[in-house]
Amino acid sequence: MAIEYLGLSNINGPLVVLEGVQEAFFDEIVEFVVDGNTKKMGRIVELDEDKAVIQVFEGTENMSLTNTHTRLSGHPMEVAVSPDMLGRTFNGIGQPIDGMGSLTSADKRDVNGLPLNPVRREYPRNYIRTGISAIDGLTTLIRGQKLPIFSGNGLPHDQLAAQIVRQASLGDDSEEEFAIVFGAMGVKHDVADFFRKAFEESGVSDHVCMFLNLANDPVVERLITPKVALTVAEYLAFECNMHILVILTDMTSFAEAMREVSSSRGEIPSRKGYPGYLYSELATIYERAGIVEGASGSVTQLPILTMPNDDITHPIPDLTGYITEGQVVLDRSLHGQSVYPPISILPSLSRLMKDGIGKGYTREDHQDLANQLFSAYAKVGEARNLASVIGEDELSPIDKRYLKFGEEFEKRYVGQGPAENRTIQQTLDLGWELLGLLPKEELDRVDTKLIDLYYPQEAEGV
Repeated sequence: MAIEYLGLSNINGPLVVLEGVQEAFFDEIVEFVVDGNTKKMGRIVELDEDKAVIQVFEGTENMSLTNTHTRLSGHPMEVAVSPDMLGRTFNGIGQPIDGMGSLTSADKRDVNGLPLNPVRREYPRNYIRTGISAIDGLTTLIRGQKLPIFSGNGLPHDQLAAQIVRQASLGDDSEEEFAIVFGAMGVKHDVADFFRKAFEESGVSDHVCMFLNLANDPVVERLITPKVALTVAEYLAFECNMHILVILTDMTSFAEAMREVSSSRGEIPSRKGYPGYLYSELATIYERAGIVEGASGSVTQLPILTMPNDDITHPIPDLTGYITEGQVVLDRSLHGQSVYPPISILPSLSRLMKDGIGKGYTREDHQDLANQLFSAYAKVGEARNLASVIGEDELSPIDKRYLKFGEEFEKRYVGQGPAENRTIQQTLDLGWELLGLLPKEELDRVDTKLIDLYYPQEAEGV
């Protein structure tokens, strides 16, 4: 039964305090009526005997201690779910903002999700093709995986996210249903418009469900947006049997919103001012990816975060790296050389890659080829360091070959057009073409049978 209260005890930033509360519970949704007409929503974030601290989603403007009517709903935050959500755009708390009317579905789900028995999880297999060689070939995204993209301010992560949404698929031969849930937190209006137009113009918007929390939207709403997006993704995956890719940008905005609200609550800060429970909050989001026994669908996450000052040891990327299964790192120096996407190969990895590639998934040479490309590119760095000391003319012939390989690798393999969608076969063939710049004797990470089969014949005399 819903309980109603008149007046508030205290207001502090996005938080209000209500005393004399009975039978309330943590995370319960609260509805406010201000001056008899303005409606707002909030949720209980702290309880102390008969006192409740409530986050107000829309902010506390126009609210006073006497003009607010408060009603406890008796349930946690819920979002209506339906297969019809694909092709629609919603705000950060799941309300339609595309002018197409409200959802007719009466089916609602708790945005906090349901506890998942670890025993019922299935190991991620198969890959998701993004059409981007540096990801598909070297840090392959596996269904059910969580693979973050570490970026920095000014780097083209928004353009990369839009390209992945346009190009992502389960592979050329798959007939399974695939869709994308896109959640944006704290983005500017021009960025939101860029995503909308990019999806509409490429014709993919009918299988994309968008949740947009804009920069001028309430900070508290940012804490709910990823949970709403993942709740819809879980419904589409585990009840509609679809394979869902969830792209969340920018997780740094989520963490900074958490820091702001934590400061308003007077909590003792931890590293860099973030609350001590930052790790557990990030984990509750990232761990909602996976495959469940008995369900045909899967939830794969590709969260994007901007590293403050490009610092990969900052608490947000640091803790994200503990929870997730690898990372794709964008590099500012490559961006300065006009390489797009500017993916830094050596610090990037996909820990589940080995179990979703190879014979029966991509091609039998994929793992060996990736290992050899990593090894060769690492030697490129050594050759460049040596050239900076003694000069390029003094390098040995093999070091000069590595310099040539590195230049071509960055320009042709890592770099590709923002509208270029490569198949996995094209990516693997290009890798072998570049290895043809090196003598066969240097290919020490590849089985000799694969070298005989795939090494370019015209390269033997190079």
